[in-house]
Parts: sequence; C-alpha cells; structure tokens
Amino acid sequence: MTGSLVARKRNIQCRTKVKTGCATCRIRKVKCDENKPFCQKCVDTGRTCDGYESPFRFFTSQPINNAHTGGIKSGAGLQPVRPTLTEIAPQAIDLLNRYFSTKTMFDVKLGCDEEARQILQASLTDPPIRHAVSSLRALREDLETSGDVPASVAQQTPSYGYGLQQYCMALGGLASNLSSPGSNGLKSALLCCQIFISIEQVRGNYVAMAQHITQGLRIMHEYRARPNFVAANKLVPAYHDQLPFLDVFIIKLFAAPCKFADPPATADISGTTVSVCLISPHQQPVESRDLRTIAPDMRTELTRIAASTLEFLDKVSHVESAGNALRLLSEKASLLDSLESWLIDLELVHTEIRPPGPELISVSFMRLFHQILKIVLLGVLDSSPDLYAELRTENDRLQGVASNVSERIKAYRTCSGTRSGRGERSKIR
Repeated sequence: MTGSLVARKRNIQCRTKVKTGCATCRIRKVKCDENKPFCQKCVDTGRTCDGYESPFRFFTSQPINNAHTGGIKSGAGLQPVRPTLTEIAPQAIDLLNRYFSTKTMFDVKLGCDEEARQILQASLTDPPIRHAVSSLRALREDLETSGDVPASVAQQTPSYGYGLQQYCMALGGLASNLSSPGSNGLKSALLCCQIFISIEQVRGNYVAMAQHITQGLRIMHEYRARPNFVAANKLVPAYHDQLPFLDVFIIKLFAAPCKFADPPATADISGTTVSVCLISPHQQPVESRDLRTIAPDMRTELTRIAASTLEFLDKVSHVESAGNALRLLSEKASLLDSLESWLIDLELVHTEIRPPGPELISVSFMRLFHQILKIVLLGVLDSSPDLYAELRTENDRLQGVASNVSERIKAYRTCSGTRSGRGERSKIR
C-alpha cells in the first residue's frame, strides 16, 4: 500500500511540471499537444482552449518611490505610492520589429524599435492593439511556416484563420473606442494603423494597406501643428503632441532595402565588388540599359529623398511658432520638386527601354513608395482650402497604384503556387 501511494505521489509531481502548452492544459497540469491555434486535447474534450503565451515577453521593474517625484515626504503621515512599471523585454521589441515587414525575412533591418516598444506597451492596456498584435503574429507565422501562396491556391491554415479572427476583433474594438468620448482613441487608432499596414503587407493586400495609410495620415494632419493662413502669424497648435508618428513609420517600412532592387554586382580583379550601374541612366547608351539595372539606381535616389523627408518631419515635430513653420515650407516645396523630377526621370527611362509586357514589380513598388511620400509631404504644414481636394486626388491615385501592385503580386503568387506548391516561398517582397 505504501509503495502504491509513493508511486501515485511521484506521478502527480511529474504531471505538475507543465512548462509549455496552452493556458488550459497548464492550469489542468496535463500534457498539451501544442496544436495551434487551439490545442486538440481541449477540442476533443469539449473544453475552451485559452491559447498560448505571447512570444512578446514583459517584465516588471522594481517598485518606484513617488515621494521624490510627487513632492510628498514620507514623514508627512502619508505612505508613498509605490507603483510597479511593466517594461518590455528587448527580445519582444526585436520580434515585433521583425514582424512589421516581410522584408525582414531576408535579413533586412527596419530600425523601428521605438515603434515596437510603444505598441507593446500600449497592448498591455488596450485590447484592440493586443488583438492586432496577435493577428500579425499568427499571420506572419503562417507565412513563414506554410509559404507565400494565397488561400485560393492552397487550403487555409488554422493559424491564418486565427489571425483573421484577431484582425476583425481589433477592427471592431477600435471602432468602439473611437465612438466612446473620453477614450484615448486617437493614439490607439494610429498604433493600430501601424499594425494593420503590416498585416495587409503579409496578406499581400496593398489596396487595404493604402486605405489604412490614407486614413492614418488624415488623422496626423488634423492634429499636427501647422500655420493658419487665415490669421497671419498664427500657428494651429498640435492638439495631441504625443501621438505616434505614423508617417515616419510608413517611410521606414518602404525605405528599408528591397532584395529585388539591390544593384547587381560583379567582382573586379582584386576580389572586391563594384556596381555595374555607377553612372546616370542618361549617360548610358540605350542598348546597354534595361530596367533591371535602372531600378536600383532609381530606388537609390528615391531612398535619398525619403531620408531627407524624415529629417524634415523631425523639424516639423519641433516647430513652435508660425514663423518657424513658414520657413520650413520652402524645404517642403524643394522635396516635392525632387519627387516630381524623380518621376519624370523614371517615366523617361521607362518609355525609352520598356520591355514587352507589364513593368517590373520592383518599379511598381517604387511608384507606390513615391506616391506615399508625396501624400505625406502634401499634408504637412498646410491648412489651405484646396488641400483636401488635392489630397483626395492623390489618395485616389495611390489606390490605383496599390491595386496594380496587389494584382501583380496575386498573379505572381498564384503562378508560383501552381508551379511549386505551397511549400516554396515566393521571393517577391
């Protein structure tokens, strides 16, 4: 009898050491099969599977004594408030930073650590943001494990379905927040918008991505400081100066290197690599040029304009007077002129050497990036009556470019999936 009790006790002790698995199995202290998004053991037994622990790790810092910051002395008969701050682990920031863009699947660095930290911090208390992060995680994991082929070619996976479910919950929760007075809806909307843009990139739906971009930039324009052209020397204040900089985030996503646009290279005698397209496209004989060598050159110039735009936006974020804002308008005009010149050069090259059939996807992506930069710049430091009509025209143009990109990507993925099956990932990003 004693031996039986000892064996039973040992068995119970072994069963309690559940370190992984879904939350339901961990509470029950049983082995989980870790099927995702829902544990099969829970499904078979009719239980609700409460899902898995987030890969985004948080940790709690030491309690903070507010006596110094609040001016309350501990000897005054009041106990100091000692809150705990939940901070975000660096590994979580790195992971979300990688999930922001599919370019990171090819070891491209985005530099969006601060944006990831803001989102993860807000997700602790904001359900729509939390659902959006869960959606992006599930859809990105599905892309990395199942391949880059749409559901029309292969059967939808449970992870993909779970990602869409979380996406819908995020959209519904955000709509509810925005309709509730007193809520921090604007900040939540811009943070969610960042994730929604990334979600639609994973899904290859660039039309929906463009819609999120235009809606988010509209919020940025409404609440950002700008000169008041009706009242001279007046500055329309920034009503929410702590709002996330969505425009900066978008530019970082598109400015990150593209593998399909890297300049081709050849090795010289010493073994170092040199670009084969070092001179201006107009200096090369037409017969020696093609769009595969011109595209990287054109992208280099577009990326330079994007970097200048980021510097300009940083100055705008610190503007404090109408005089400073008006002085920045000349810099804005110069950037818009640079974008216009870039587009003229692209069209000239494209007209001269365009091969039969549709243009390269890399060129279509550059058109999309160009249009986004133009819309960002148009909405900054401007409150003229004609602005909204101009933005509406440019937003419609963006939708057209995005629709073209979506169709090109869809056709490529479908063709790729038909040839090689779902297991082989497309190289178009």
